[in-house]
Amino acid sequence: MNSLILNEIIQSRRSVFLKDYNGTQIEDEVIWQILKNANWAPNHKLTEPWRFKVYTGKGLITLGKLQAETYKTRADQDGTFTEAKYHNLATSPQKASHVIAIIMKRSLEVKIQEIEEISAVACAVQNMYLTATAYGLGAYWGTGGMTYMPEANAALQLGVQDRLMGFFYLGKTDEPLKAGKRGPIEQKVEWIKSQ
Repeated sequence: MNSLILNEIIQSRRSVFLKDYNGTQIEDEVIWQILKNANWAPNHKLTEPWRFKVYTGKGLITLGKLQAETYKTRADQDGTFTEAKYHNLATSPQKASHVIAIIMKRSLEVKIQEIEEISAVACAVQNMYLTATAYGLGAYWGTGGMTYMPEANAALQLGVQDRLMGFFYLGKTDEPLKAGKRGPIEQKVEWIKSQ
């Protein structure tokens, strides 16, 4: 194993947004590898709470319609509907090669805190991000659209205790990844050593 390569991948990871995708389709084998690596995330009591719905091709149109109609139902109830947001939700997914719905499937057999399941799914998404980076792909985890709408569970046929945690957008890009910025780790760590 090469720690220098791992360090480079971690430090190179960036969110790359729809506007930067070039419309080229990502091979399904690469998507499968991204998902296989997600499956190796750490998780308490081995509940493996991550679930994914992969949208591509005409499935992206289906996702757009699903999000737009879910938004319309919600916005009609509280009087916040705008045609611009409806149109954006309906058409945005088509700019990606693939969009993966990120779902936390709550364990009903193993009793652990929900935060443990959410954290495990977040680790799975980090594995997805790092794999996408290693393949030179653009990717980002978005929590817009219907992510936090109560109607999302019914729209995606999820269980009552399950949770939609957002969407992972993937696309190829012509632009090199931009350099990242982080403050010094030394300002965020306190060492406690025994004498």
